[in-house]
Amino acid sequence: MRKQLRDEDILHIGDDVYLVSGSNTNWVIVKDGDDATLVDSGYPADHGLLLASLDAVGLKPEGVRALLVTHAHNDHIGAAERLRAAYGTPVMMHEQEIPHARRDYLHQVSAGQVLSQSWRPGVLPWAVHAIRAGGTAHVPVTEPSPFPGPGPLDLPGAPEPVHTPGHTKGHCAYVLAGTGTLISGDALVTAHPTSRINGPQILPAMFHNDRSRALQSLELLEAVEADVILPGHGPVHRGNVKQAAMRAHEFAVRKSGRVRGSTKIPQGLTTLEAHAR
Repeated sequence: MRKQLRDEDILHIGDDVYLVSGSNTNWVIVKDGDDATLVDSGYPADHGLLLASLDAVGLKPEGVRALLVTHAHNDHIGAAERLRAAYGTPVMMHEQEIPHARRDYLHQVSAGQVLSQSWRPGVLPWAVHAIRAGGTAHVPVTEPSPFPGPGPLDLPGAPEPVHTPGHTKGHCAYVLAGTGTLISGDALVTAHPTSRINGPQILPAMFHNDRSRALQSLELLEAVEADVILPGHGPVHRGNVKQAAMRAHEFAVRKSGRVRGSTKIPQGLTTLEAHAR
């Protein structure tokens, strides 16, 4: 049975910004009157939920001026091509993510990788859900567009892309400077069905195209001035982005037994570690 959209699945962040919880993944609506910017679009099976979420905040699909993609995994571009084909919605992303979105190649966790990690709590239930939601479907975006130039985009919320490679080559986060909000995609999440901790973190290693670059991208996010994080997976995080990214980085390198140069362990890390026990 497919998930039904509930009132609690749409969180009003403020200033016409909404975080919507789909089936194990999130998307963001940034509204400006009858227009909106949409960031990500869930699994293919979330298409009905996506349309329902737009309606719930007083929007029509035709009002989406652009769909911004954090990255082209199936759980984030599930409705992208359907929106583009039905409503002419531009689907925009970093230039390095375009061949991935077209499915010139696919950098996504493989069945073999999942099976090798099936002993871990949560992995098999997540995999079954992902398959049922269209995680292995073929959903290329036939006409993806690169950003027109550097800096904030001329869209509701004036989102500014931040290239954060590692999870995929062209992964991008988006900063809504006017509201102090970071849309972090999968560069920085706060929970996942395959993770045993809650709070700022990166996804388990099997999900990353290049885990070392994913860690470097956390350091890039430390420079973002924002105090609200809207992740691709997990609940909203309210707090300093720099501290959140540092905590995620320190936990990741400690878990893998590596050391991060001279960076000090941020206050509160012991609380995060306690969740992992």
